[in-house]
Amino acid sequence: MAFDEIKSTAALVYDEFFQNADSRTENWFLMPSPVPQTIIIAAYIYFVTSLGPRIMENRKALDLRKVLIVYNFTLLFNAWISLKFVMSGWGTGYSFQCDLLDTSESPQAMRMAATCWLYYFSKFIEMLDTIFFVLRKKNSQVTFLHVYHHSIMPFTWWFGVRFSPGGMGTFHALLNCIVHVIMYTYYGLTAMGPKYQKYLWWKKHLTSVQLIQFVMVTSHISQYFYLKDCPYQFPIFIYIIFLYGLIFLLLFCNFWYHAYTKGKRLPKVLQAQTWSHHTNGVMNGNANHDKDE
Repeated sequence: MAFDEIKSTAALVYDEFFQNADSRTENWFLMPSPVPQTIIIAAYIYFVTSLGPRIMENRKALDLRKVLIVYNFTLLFNAWISLKFVMSGWGTGYSFQCDLLDTSESPQAMRMAATCWLYYFSKFIEMLDTIFFVLRKKNSQVTFLHVYHHSIMPFTWWFGVRFSPGGMGTFHALLNCIVHVIMYTYYGLTAMGPKYQKYLWWKKHLTSVQLIQFVMVTSHISQYFYLKDCPYQFPIFIYIIFLYGLIFLLLFCNFWYHAYTKGKRLPKVLQAQTWSHHTNGVMNGNANHDKDE
């Protein structure tokens, strides 16, 4: 009897929770329930942290260079998603302050909802980043920051698409798409081999762009806490986005410190330049530190 009561209460809470969901997206792929995506994300985490490394332990790393070239340049479709975000509101009327969710079925409102779903779905494609690391036995790159990012984004964005596909809560998605255009261009050039190494001098600046992204995200969303009147329909997402932006800002600052301030991760072209400066006796303090590391 007690179990039946718990089951009944859970069903009631579940139904009440979804009373405020957006009816426009309820029948879209992966949208009816959070269970399928939860299974996919759990399987992803299990594979990249446990199963995959064990499978590859006694196997030769796969040569995926051609696959990676195609994959990385294919993900430049983030530019298209960025354009759709701009055309759906961020370049056609949004104030960049308290922009509310438009729940109507107008062409622009539906375009924004569809763009949010497309952005959400792209997060599952990007899980291949980590899977490729595992298959290539680049396990050192499967960091907490990396796995956390690829897991939390699709999980939280399911709720975004299901409840609030539009408004001020989508600004960070626009920024993220723009950053990914830059990022996957870099990865695509990297996959093309050593002869393109000379074009990768801007790796450190890529991390700078990511840091700027999270500063902009937290700055934009924190306006909500200072505006006198902002009746955004789902304030819980404001808090989630603010927390997300802050956490990633701190994590990337930590990455920056260990990778660049301590000089542990520089593009090979910069390492070569550092050595050249050293031999000519004209290196600066940072180059000295990089060489010592």
